[in-house]
Amino acid sequence: MKLVFAGTPEVAVPALDALIASGRHEVAAVVTRPDAPAGRGRRLVASPVAERAEEAGIEVLKPAKPREEGFLARLREIAPDCCPVVAYGALLPKAALDVPARGWVNLHFSLLPAWRGAAPVQHSVMAGDEVTGASTFLIEEGLDSGPVYGVLTEEVRPTDTSGDLLTRLAFAGAGLLAATMDGIEDGTLHAVPQPAEGVTLAPKISVENARIEWSAPALRVDRVVRGCTPAPGAWTLFRGERLKLVQAAPVVGRADLAPGELSVAKNNVYVGTGSHAVELLWVQPQGKKPMRAADWARGVRIVPGELVGS
Repeated sequence: MKLVFAGTPEVAVPALDALIASGRHEVAAVVTRPDAPAGRGRRLVASPVAERAEEAGIEVLKPAKPREEGFLARLREIAPDCCPVVAYGALLPKAALDVPARGWVNLHFSLLPAWRGAAPVQHSVMAGDEVTGASTFLIEEGLDSGPVYGVLTEEVRPTDTSGDLLTRLAFAGAGLLAATMDGIEDGTLHAVPQPAEGVTLAPKISVENARIEWSAPALRVDRVVRGCTPAPGAWTLFRGERLKLVQAAPVVGRADLAPGELSVAKNNVYVGTGSHAVELLWVQPQGKKPMRAADWARGVRIVPGELVGS
């Protein structure tokens, strides 16, 4: 089939690579978000998908909005059979959805209908799911509600951050998306409607959502830290400034600290929660680079009984 691939961040690159490498389908063009400012100089930088497509000599389309007539006209000229999508980052209008004869097929990082929305992996980690996965489905105008072509499952490991889990799903999902394209072309794969039961939503995690509530149980604190790593980053307040929590771990059996109360040993930093304590392993003070929590604690000279989060 002739394909137009839509995607933007690094997590979409393995799927693009898999489709290019398959040799079975022609990736005629790539659709991605416009160049965005990045770094201290805030210079415009192309998306990872755009950079990979340019390396491969593939035409890159960067509409500000996919409803733009110039973009739609070029899409009709290319006349793709199917448009695979991974984390494109913009809603597709009906005018675009109607162009490819076999539709737009999205690789979504959850077992649909669970975790429909922008942040399925983060929500899966924060909810304490033991198993998640990826799904390929035919895009409709609803939110991730279209019929499903294929799925794969992936264990959520006890220490997984959302970044760890998403990386594994990106590479496993790349193979699923390529196989889905093959099955659509062969006519051996048919999309099945999602069940009406089991729908959960996964909206984008805001910075405020990532603030730690120390009155919550240690297990919840651990899940929020892992689910918000690397973005947007779990955080708390310390002496009026934001302190990002890069890595933490529950400490079963230590329940002598009040919620938010700090306790410092020679090489350990503990914080009380609504149940037992958590140990801070890596933190990032405001305006500084990540550092070991013990080094941070030595530098700030924590007073006995001092709190975070207040």
